[in-house]
Amino acid sequence: MFAAATKSFVKQVGDGGRLVPVPSLSEADKYQPLSLVVKKKRCFLFPRYKFTSTPFTLKDILLGDREISAGISSYQLLNYEDESDVSLYGRRGNHIVNDVGINVAGSDSIAVKASFGIVTKHEVEVSTLLKEITARKINFDHSLIRQSRSSRKAVLCVVMESIRTTRQCSLSVHAGIRGEAMRFHFMDEQNPKGRDKAIVFPAHTTIAFSVFELFIYLDGAFDLCVTSVSKGGFEREETATFALLYRLRNILFERNRRVMDVISRSQLYLDDLFSDYYDKPLSMTDISLKEGTHIRVNLLNHNIPKGPCILCGMGNFKRETVYGCFQCSVDGQKYVRLHAVPCFDIWHKRMK
Repeated sequence: MFAAATKSFVKQVGDGGRLVPVPSLSEADKYQPLSLVVKKKRCFLFPRYKFTSTPFTLKDILLGDREISAGISSYQLLNYEDESDVSLYGRRGNHIVNDVGINVAGSDSIAVKASFGIVTKHEVEVSTLLKEITARKINFDHSLIRQSRSSRKAVLCVVMESIRTTRQCSLSVHAGIRGEAMRFHFMDEQNPKGRDKAIVFPAHTTIAFSVFELFIYLDGAFDLCVTSVSKGGFEREETATFALLYRLRNILFERNRRVMDVISRSQLYLDDLFSDYYDKPLSMTDISLKEGTHIRVNLLNHNIPKGPCILCGMGNFKRETVYGCFQCSVDGQKYVRLHAVPCFDIWHKRMK
C-alpha cells in the first residue's frame, strides 16, 4: 500500500522523471541526502531500474576521514491529498491486494486514499559538493565498492534530494463496487469483514528521492553525473585501453597533419620561386652567364656523389642532382648541390 501511494505521488508530481518513489516504509529512512543507493536494471524486458538502499553514505566510501560539509537546503513543496479509484483487474490493483491482503470478494475496484499533508523537499547544494569532492578518491577496499564493481549491471548513486512528510500521515484502502460511496476506516476492528485496511506512519518519512550516478575511474577518481546524458558505472580495463589508443591515434594524426602542413608550405614556396623565375626574361634570371658570377660544375668530376638539391630537394620528392657550385658553402660544407636549371640561378639571385 505504501509503495502504491508513493508511486502515485511521483506520477502526479512529475519532476521530469528524476523522482523515484520509496519502495518500502521500512527503508524510508535510508534515502536521505548523500546516502548511497545501488541502481540496477531488472532485465532487458523491463526498461525501469530497481533502486536498492544501502547503510552507507558518500563519505564512507572515500579515502580519508574528512567530513563532507555540503549544505542541504529545505523548503515546503506542496500539500498532498489524493483519492483514487483503482480497478482490481489492473496491475496496480493486483499489487495493492497482494500487498495489503484485503478482502475483495464481490468487488471490482479499490478506493485508495493517501493523506500526506504538507511535504518538504531537502536537497544537497550541488556546486558546494562538487568543490568538496574534487580531490577525493574512492576507497576500492570498501565492501560496497568491491561488490558493486564485480557486477556490470550495478551503478552506485548518491541521493541528492528527498521529499518528506511533516506530520503523521495515513493511507487507507476500501474494496467495493465501482460507483458506490467509498468508506475509509483507520482501525481493522471497525471493519470485521476485512474490506478496509489502513496504516498510519510518522512524520518526517521519506516518500520520494532523486539521485546522481557515480562514474568511478581505475585510479580512484570519480565524477558526479549531474545530467541525464552522462552515465555512471566503473571504468573497465578494456575501456581505459581503448581510450588510451584513441588519444594516441589523435596525437599521431595531429602530428602528421602538422608535418604535411609544413611540407605543403615548402612546396608552395618552391612553386612560387620557380614560377617567378620562368615568368621573367632570361637577361634578368640567368645570373650565371654574367661575367664574374659563380660557375656551374659537375660534382661527379670531383668525386662528389649525386644528392638532393638544396632548393627543391626538400619538397614532397627528394629531387637529386649532380650539379652544384664550389663558390658557395652551407653548414660548413664547401659546396652546394643545385640543379643546373633553374635552381642554380634562383639560388645565386637570392644570395646576391
